[in-house]
Amino acid sequence: MAQMIPPSGPSSLSWGKELVNLAQQVMACERSEICQKRNGTNLSRRIKLLSPLLEEIRDAAAYHHHHPLPPSAVMAFRELNLIMQSCKILLDECRERSCFCLLRNMGSLSEDFYKLTKKLARALESLPLELLDLSDEIREQVELVCLQVQRAQLHVDPADELLYNKVVDILNHVEKKEIPDFCELQQLFQTLHLNSAVDCEREMQKLEDELTTDSSDDNAIMPIPSLISFVRYGKCVLYGVMTQTESAESWSCESGNSSVVDAAEELSSSGREEGSSNPPDEFRCPISLDLMRDPVIVASGQTYDRASIATWIDAGNLTCPKSGQKLLHLSLTPNYALRSLISQWCEEHHIPFDKQDKGGKKGSSMEHIATTKAALEATKMTASFLVEKLATSSSEVQRQAAYELRLLAKCSMDNRMCIADAGAIPLLVSLLSSKDSRTQENAVTALLNLSIFDKNKGLIIEAEALDPIIEVLRSAMSMEARENAAATLFSLSVVDDYKLQIGSKPMAIDALVVLLHDGTPWRGKKDAATALFNLAVHPANKPKIVAAGAVPILISLLQDEEAGTTDDALPVLALIAGCPEGLEAINMEAAAIPVLVRHLRSGSPKGKENAIVVLYALCKSGGDEVVSSLLQVTATVPSLYSLLTVGTPRAKRRAASLLKLLHKLQLLAHSTTSNFFTTTDTSTSMFS
Repeated sequence: MAQMIPPSGPSSLSWGKELVNLAQQVMACERSEICQKRNGTNLSRRIKLLSPLLEEIRDAAAYHHHHPLPPSAVMAFRELNLIMQSCKILLDECRERSCFCLLRNMGSLSEDFYKLTKKLARALESLPLELLDLSDEIREQVELVCLQVQRAQLHVDPADELLYNKVVDILNHVEKKEIPDFCELQQLFQTLHLNSAVDCEREMQKLEDELTTDSSDDNAIMPIPSLISFVRYGKCVLYGVMTQTESAESWSCESGNSSVVDAAEELSSSGREEGSSNPPDEFRCPISLDLMRDPVIVASGQTYDRASIATWIDAGNLTCPKSGQKLLHLSLTPNYALRSLISQWCEEHHIPFDKQDKGGKKGSSMEHIATTKAALEATKMTASFLVEKLATSSSEVQRQAAYELRLLAKCSMDNRMCIADAGAIPLLVSLLSSKDSRTQENAVTALLNLSIFDKNKGLIIEAEALDPIIEVLRSAMSMEARENAAATLFSLSVVDDYKLQIGSKPMAIDALVVLLHDGTPWRGKKDAATALFNLAVHPANKPKIVAAGAVPILISLLQDEEAGTTDDALPVLALIAGCPEGLEAINMEAAAIPVLVRHLRSGSPKGKENAIVVLYALCKSGGDEVVSSLLQVTATVPSLYSLLTVGTPRAKRRAASLLKLLHKLQLLAHSTTSNFFTTTDTSTSMFS
């Protein structure tokens, strides 16, 4: 609560009204039923005992027509005003904060109550009762309250201490891989008023918010990551698994948004949320696929987000995740140039740069949760419990367990490792053929999230998941399942050996091309395009992509700039242009050259580079006819000259080569400048 400004004048009526209003707000505050009960009750009771004083001042002032107060009384009332505002803030904090955080901070909170009580004592001592027109009864009551607060001592509730020690004891057992006793766990959660799965979800969100607002987390005995994993375990064991509807309702109660997508936004190959700005590929971490906040360079020369590559190295990996090269050293060099570009891009797109990606949505801080021994062991217990449900329960429970695994796999690399170690992957693969659309969607999305952890990619392939994933991509009942299946293929195809394996599967590429056409602009089309790009890196897949009819769809995506897919479609087209079948298909599209020149003129730096690559390949293979078509577009030559100065290094080289080609074919007479040949020789000599 923002503090209110006390009345500026000495009017007893204005002070009386303001203080009575504040006292009523303090008394109306719901007090915590878990921690600080006695401190909260005492503070509210003392404010209540002062209410008659404040009401009498207000009423007397109204009767005597706003007579002024003595200066000493004004000072005392000003102090009372600030104290009561602080009382309300503290009581609200005790009601709204995580119950586990109230326990872990019980010492500091008790001190806050004690300090407020002592401030109240000093304010009452300075109040000139003899100068105020008060009844004897009111005067005696104020003196009694003053005596009480003067004698007040710092109080830490023994019940709170007992509960704190109980939580610490259970966490210690969890850290030792000892499963908590069911009855003991149930009693603890009931004491903390965590009486349902929804209550537990809200508690976890409050704990995550604590990490977001205060990342120091200096309580080594009861760290927040351990508490989050412990609450999740207790939720699953005591109350079963949540349905997606219940999860959405729990988020709705907190934020007023009932969208399941908002509550459980999944990872995708485009590395961003639906409806948000699309970061360039070079701004995304190859590991997490998220926008990099702290890009660093490893020994292989590749750039990663510091948090992601640090987790990779801490897991014992000594190779570059992207190139597979052995890292000669483990030093991380900050990439200041790239960080500056990312910061500038974020500013232009109104995205906070120093905060977690995804704009602070629920769950956005979870990538680093499982970082303590107790957290890791609690996560292992949770994963084992959910996998057991997948293996032995009814179809309804399987659907819910798959949903819980989907959420758990979204959170961190540790969680993904624990879920795989518990044996979840083969069971999730078997659910891909489920006739229930929600079960199928949860299973494929869980596999997508699990595949972000590189070691899980091999486990997914070994579980013979490719055919079921492709079948989901082809014929799933929900578009979200199809899109997440495409994103899973993208994630798997990061490994070079799997590119050919996926491309050799019947209907894999065909299904991606269909999604490229039918998918939603902000997810489906992008996921399909990025998956096709990865597959097109392998030469054997390029003719298959062309044969599947990708080229006309890619050209149409380039024409629709509002769809936001041009920077995803152009790289695929640039790779396809590397095979004869691709060039022939592009050349058959009448709109290809005009739309490529348009992107040459006004596209992103990466888009211009890809556009010139395609145009150069077309002219080199197509001869006079293609060159003539290119020069009929009036913006061609100015755009090529512009690239010579402002393009990327690769774009500059291609622009120079294309200008040379035009010169050799002696078609420069169509240009608008008479000294075109001289300028071209001068310009291209720099790149020869």
